[in-house]
Amino acid sequence: MVSTREIGEIAEGLAQQHLLKFGYDIKETNWYHGHLELDIIAQDGNELVIVEVKSRSGIRYEHPSEAVTNSKIKRIVEAADAYILENDIDLETRFDVITVIFIQQKYELEHFKDAFYPTL
Repeated sequence: MVSTREIGEIAEGLAQQHLLKFGYDIKETNWYHGHLELDIIAQDGNELVIVEVKSRSGIRYEHPSEAVTNSKIKRIVEAADAYILENDIDLETRFDVITVIFIQQKYELEHFKDAFYPTL
């Protein structure tokens, strides 16, 4: 049986392949700022794209995107701010969510651009 952690790692790999296929330049994966993590940091043209990857196996549970709660968004934005400051980045920033649902030997990947906006 595949663990939840392994499912997440596979989903992140599929998300990276998806982004590369569409011409994104992946800058970092699994970037940490203290205990905060950004799954994928990429560039799409002149935009910095912070990508949260969520996955589930089977269809019994909530849609993976429902796991991106307000508190999770706050942590993502905080980590993104740290990344931008640390790397002196001057680009518009977009927050995307990629979900991967595994059903038997297949998967369904969805890419939600501008999935959320940081609150002021």
